[in-house]
Amino acid sequence: MSGGDHLDFEIRPNPAPVSDADRAALLANPGFGRIFTDHMVTVRYADGKGWYEPRVEARAPIPMDPASAVLHYAQEIFEGLKAYTTPDGGVAMFRPDANANRFNQSAARMAMPALPVETFLQSLHEIIKIDRNWIPEDPEGSLYLRPFAYASEVFLGVRPANEYLYLVIASPVGPYFSGGVKPVSIWVTPDFTRAAPGGTGAAKCGGNYAAGLSAQAEASEHGCDQVVYLDAVERKYIDELGGMNVFLVLDDGSLITPPLTGTILPGITRDSVIKLAERAGRKVEERPISLEEWREGAASGRVREAFACGTAAVITPIGTIKSEGGDFTVADGGSGEVTMAIRKELVDIQRGRAEDPFGWVHRVL
Repeated sequence: MSGGDHLDFEIRPNPAPVSDADRAALLANPGFGRIFTDHMVTVRYADGKGWYEPRVEARAPIPMDPASAVLHYAQEIFEGLKAYTTPDGGVAMFRPDANANRFNQSAARMAMPALPVETFLQSLHEIIKIDRNWIPEDPEGSLYLRPFAYASEVFLGVRPANEYLYLVIASPVGPYFSGGVKPVSIWVTPDFTRAAPGGTGAAKCGGNYAAGLSAQAEASEHGCDQVVYLDAVERKYIDELGGMNVFLVLDDGSLITPPLTGTILPGITRDSVIKLAERAGRKVEERPISLEEWREGAASGRVREAFACGTAAVITPIGTIKSEGGDFTVADGGSGEVTMAIRKELVDIQRGRAEDPFGWVHRVL
């Protein structure tokens, strides 16, 4: 079936799937993003035709012409979310509708066609159903899902492409922190910015991450786990980490986080934290946070905790902040009582171990 909002996926099972024994060996220590399941989803798009040829097929290399538009003009977007096993043996996703909506917001910014939300969700259902056995049995394991789309038209003119390919691949992953959740150190880059007003900071496109690799390397050179960016205009206010949003916890238990002004990614974990904190009676303020406010707050005890959040690591406490202007540590040194309480509640909801007050958990199997 072609065009329209509803597509019927053709299922083409992999004729040579990984054996049960080999899969079990891989799942014993999957790491993060290192191994992949037997199948992938593909859906094509052409102007005047819409989305067509939806398939679940064997995961394989993608034939690509060297003049494919994405290789030259970087029209590409992606998402990241997880499927979890539930206590009753089922499988569920966490807020996939929010990922679908953000995918289309990214598409609009990158001059790409919107993918019907129904198709996005169905594509995830199909790959989870066919590759269910790839979800690790480890209670902290999950199936990381990577939907993405790119300009596949063979054309070198500078304009939005007329043809696109949407895919979903899946990767079984273990806990992001093999030794347990530990405070991370972050480097405040003096030279690089992540995004500027009017740019692509709010879009989940590969170019944002490629532009951050030099800054991440700079952070590593200074002995830090992550980089944090300041705003591109005044070079004064906190934007976000390389791939995570930032929260500060104040001494009265309230939270503050940079506002969504178009330069940072509207994180789904970020939004979930805000809703859970407010439901628990905590005040949450979205406003600009200067590096100096953070430094002075850490010194005075006003800023008690700090954490970063995103799909991969969920919530990560921040311990030491290093910069050219000197290093400092949040008041609790990264132990994060409030941080870890919010993290536990969120993880328990994601995995079906706690009440789901917002209807976020999306049952698949």
